[in-house]
Amino acid sequence: MSGDEANLRMVEAETPTVPSAPPRPRHARQEDINAERHVYEPHRIGLPPLRSYLREVWRRRQFAFEMSRTSLRAQHFQTAFGQLWLILNPLLLSLVYFILVDILRHGNHQPHFFAHLMAGLFLFHYFSGALTTAAKSVVGGGRLVLNTAFPRTLLPLASVQTGFLRFLPTLGVYAVVHVASGLPIGPQLLWAIPIIAIVTVFTAGAAMLVAAAQVYFRDVSAFLPYLMRIWMYGTPILYFYDEVPEKFKWLIDLNPLTPLFTAWSDVLNKGLNPGAGFLLWGAAWAAGALVVGGLFFISREREFAVRL
Repeated sequence: MSGDEANLRMVEAETPTVPSAPPRPRHARQEDINAERHVYEPHRIGLPPLRSYLREVWRRRQFAFEMSRTSLRAQHFQTAFGQLWLILNPLLLSLVYFILVDILRHGNHQPHFFAHLMAGLFLFHYFSGALTTAAKSVVGGGRLVLNTAFPRTLLPLASVQTGFLRFLPTLGVYAVVHVASGLPIGPQLLWAIPIIAIVTVFTAGAAMLVAAAQVYFRDVSAFLPYLMRIWMYGTPILYFYDEVPEKFKWLIDLNPLTPLFTAWSDVLNKGLNPGAGFLLWGAAWAAGALVVGGLFFISREREFAVRL
């Protein structure tokens, strides 16, 4: 045996043997294969597969809930003064408009007009506040849009949820006025629930539309408050629907909110079941707004990062 071969055998003998890793159980490898993974891949410009997109929106709904809760916390919603101002703001607005209308009409208005005015202003304040906040949701969340992959529709929908949570306490204020005014209390009040639901659907569609429009036209958020004021004047809030002169009724009927607010007043102030025509008319507007606003937003979603 040569010297080199002897030295090689000595090195091999002195080298410790490293035990090989035990083979992984078969069931462990199977668990890795079957492990559930959720990956959101942004789509190209245009409409993605809507079923998978909507499934992803529903799966990440908690994301919208957290954004809404953060927004409310920033507005001091959880403090006593924050909740007090949340109620006082629309209440004072109702008093101001009541005095204004009372002066213009020389005190000549239908019974329980204040309750009608308050209920309409509270519901419209929910609609306009959600739209105003949603208009800035995508542009204001620029870093989130650029650095995180998620369905962008959650941004305006979180604004709608914030507006709805701010709207709920005002129902308690109206309930006090409703009882104090001696308005009817009966099963017809349950119709308020589907009316609010239809208004929420319409608000969601309009919110997605203005949120996408704000990305392309940055003046939308500045113009929106003026549009909301004109929209309120064209909605049966400062007056009853049956008070509109015939020559202007066609113009009021063009307003998508007219059937919903008319049904809202009939249920709360007159103790009547809403007409089927009003509900179907309002539901058709709400469905159309959701489809148009949602499809426009989703089809442009991929381009937002380039324009922010």
